[in-house]
Amino acid sequence: MYQDLKNKVAVVTGGSKGIGNAIVKRFGQEQMSVVINYNGDQESAQKAAVDVKVSGGKAVVVKADVATEEGNAAILKAALDNFGDLDIWVNNAGMEIKKPTHEVSLADWNKVISVNQTGVFLGSKIAINYFKSHHKPGNIINMSSVHEKIPWPTFASYASAKGGVKLFTETIAMEYAKEGIRVNAIGPGAINTPINAKKFADKQQYDQTVSMVPMNRIGKPEEVAAGAAWLASSESSYVTGTTLFIDGGMTLYPAFMDGKG
Repeated sequence: MYQDLKNKVAVVTGGSKGIGNAIVKRFGQEQMSVVINYNGDQESAQKAAVDVKVSGGKAVVVKADVATEEGNAAILKAALDNFGDLDIWVNNAGMEIKKPTHEVSLADWNKVISVNQTGVFLGSKIAINYFKSHHKPGNIINMSSVHEKIPWPTFASYASAKGGVKLFTETIAMEYAKEGIRVNAIGPGAINTPINAKKFADKQQYDQTVSMVPMNRIGKPEEVAAGAAWLASSESSYVTGTTLFIDGGMTLYPAFMDGKG
């Protein structure tokens, strides 16, 4: 637990499921006030709000499309109307479409980029404007991926978006550091989330994925949430512009394990 997080106000986009849901619950354990954004699964978002309140925190749920300025404005309004402030903005909402690149439609490409990259820009922009206009330090955490570093064939739109998130994070971290606004990213590896459930239910695919992780296991959403809590806290006060990989070593080129190559 990080004592400085108690009563802080945090936005978590895409907070109804997966990694976002785990971050919401961890922030609840830190007794924070959490704005839980969702765009489809209202039931899971409401359940997450209950979990936050049971842990001693506060929560409000807001449906909004992070790929639009109106959506992000609605999220900020929910924070201010319910909690009166904003301290931390987590750009977590994301999606992926698997398809050979030569078969990807422009509509599918734009859909992935709009959520995974444009959504990060819009969320960061509205948070920075709030922090600057109120002359206060702030904290932005962007959900990236190991695929900001590792190429991923048949997921070109996703990898491109995450590569963009990396340089966007580094750029605005430098741009606003003197104003006390910290910006970092988290790069999860293979995590046991609903989006991966079907793949991991196939033993062959599960074993294949595990073989690419030096720690020889799949990660838990709670392990990513622990990283988010640390980045949100003052324990990471001298950290900005970096990607925290939470990947069991996946970015260490595990094909070279045991001196191979």
